[in-house]
Amino acid sequence: MSSKLWGGRFTGATDPLMEKFNASIDFDRKLWRVDIAGSQAYARALGQAGILAADEVAALVDGLDQVAAEWEAGTFVLHASDEDIHTANERRLTELIGAIAGKLHTGRSRNDQIATDVRLWLRAEITALRGHLHDLMRVAVDRAEQEIDILMPGYTHMQPAQPSSYGWYLLGVETALQRDTERLFGSYARINRC
Repeated sequence: MSSKLWGGRFTGATDPLMEKFNASIDFDRKLWRVDIAGSQAYARALGQAGILAADEVAALVDGLDQVAAEWEAGTFVLHASDEDIHTANERRLTELIGAIAGKLHTGRSRNDQIATDVRLWLRAEITALRGHLHDLMRVAVDRAEQEIDILMPGYTHMQPAQPSSYGWYLLGVETALQRDTERLFGSYARINRC
């Protein structure tokens, strides 16, 4: 019997190459913050539903705060057995607070966790990217005003065409960035749903 969460039907050992292929911790370690936030929210929801006692919720939330502090300080130690961010955080939570950590999975699958984590992470990243895009658009407009008299060839079908200015070119870049920003926030609305 496998000790892996996904290995319940396997009778033999998994090839190390398969273990390496299946592990996602190298990628999803960046999800630690949202994984912990999602788990804390879920613990509170279990408490509100009467599934966990108030002291259990407090132990889970406080333990997850400790795990977050380790990530924040750069002292969180990943183990070879940590396949993904969930198993890493849950292993450490269990080390800190004991078996009560297992109650965090009441009614929740790892698939639920990753779907939540990715959506929360994308929300934050899109918001940050939107700010960077707005900054870049401001720079393009400011620079366009300065470069309005700098001549350059305009292009049509990848061929030089009528004369234009570098300022007008930069305004075209700003317009394209504006469309990209609108599309990005269109995706935000779809991501920000259950």
